[in-house]
Amino acid sequence: MTVVDINIHHLPEDLFTNEKILNGFLDSAPRGFGEIASVITMENGKKQLILEKPKGYQNLNYVEGDYSVEAKLAAMDEAGVDYGIMRVPVWQEWLGLETCKAVNDNAAEIVTKANGRLFATACVPPWGGKENIYELERAVGDLGAVGVQLACHYGQLYLDDEVFEPYLKVIEKLDIPVIVHHTPLPVEYKSVLDYTNLRREFGRITDQATAVGRELFSGMFDRMPGLRFVHTMLGGNWFANTELLTPHAPRKAEAMQRLDPTGGEKIKQYLDENIYFDLTHPHSWGKVQVEAALKINGADHYMFGSSFPVFYSWMGQGVEFVKNELEISDADREAIFYGNAKRLFNLPI
Repeated sequence: MTVVDINIHHLPEDLFTNEKILNGFLDSAPRGFGEIASVITMENGKKQLILEKPKGYQNLNYVEGDYSVEAKLAAMDEAGVDYGIMRVPVWQEWLGLETCKAVNDNAAEIVTKANGRLFATACVPPWGGKENIYELERAVGDLGAVGVQLACHYGQLYLDDEVFEPYLKVIEKLDIPVIVHHTPLPVEYKSVLDYTNLRREFGRITDQATAVGRELFSGMFDRMPGLRFVHTMLGGNWFANTELLTPHAPRKAEAMQRLDPTGGEKIKQYLDENIYFDLTHPHSWGKVQVEAALKINGADHYMFGSSFPVFYSWMGQGVEFVKNELEISDADREAIFYGNAKRLFNLPI
């Protein structure tokens, strides 16, 4: 069975040796908002890029050598993954235009070296200025990007904010899907700060669920019906929220309306036509939970992803889990592994 991994992380291969690119990453982190970016040398001699927020609380760790084309292809061969779609993990929330250009150029080089096994998504600042639009069009038209990547939010602004609409309308016109990657922390993060797993896992889930909910209730897909968003982390466990947050009309008159009972059909339409989910390292979520997600939101809306190289083992464990542990039909398995990604990203495979 053909396997496509839509969540393979990409950073420039020379990130730790190219001072200009490294400084582009380090200097983009907004220190004034408590984002602390630094590089250390590990005991094994490799360099590590660390992001803390606030100081002393690590949220991102990038290790030298993990992001080369050779590392990606070797892991794919070992895990039984045939094709992969690359994205910049989290950092695109801050990167400036010139650094994005270098990121896109290197991604295109990796695609060429991979001989058809890897594909790239465009990394561009999401503001509507003409230079940003030109880079998006270059990445898609000249470099062959199969989609575009966005962060869950930028600063305190989620993607339903009107400031992003000029950029999103260009994406809609280009007819390419958007991978919405989680950010290191949600906008309101202090309550999840103290404990590592709560901060680094539940924080991302909270961020994704908030983003999906805002998109569904904002009406943005009425204005841009051609947009297709692929949210990581199962959309922040959105399957568990689908019924609860789909408006239902009351069966009898109530003393007061505490919830808005309108718009249920619209929410269902958006979930069907505009929102898709990255089945991120699925074995971590559990058999019952993943099967419930597929049943509730539809196997035609989920695509396999590994988050490689956060843990090298996640790719192989994820493939094995979907192949042998999920009690689903062969048609659903094929859709999750291959068919949905091929259709949504228009992959030439």
